Amino acid sequence: MNKIPTNKINPRKLLGSKWTAVEPADKEKHFIVTEMEFDDEGVVTSCVIEAVMSKRTFPIQWPDLKSQDQWIQGWK
Repeated sequence: MNKIPTNKINPRKLLGSKWTAVEPADKEKHFIVTEMEFDDEGVVTSCVIEAVMSKRTFPIQWPDLKSQDQWIQGWK
């Protein structure tokens, strides 16, 4: 049984973290997590990433960053 590799993420440390899109779109490859919101129990309620080159922002489900098919931790 092949297990898909995943990025290990602590949601408390996501703010300011850097990510590289595995399949860049519109020449947007490098991203930074710029906004994080948590509820009273400390559960992430929203996450926003910003493209470094264009400064465009995108809401994202933070668990999607765990998929190494979509994201690489750091800038590669």
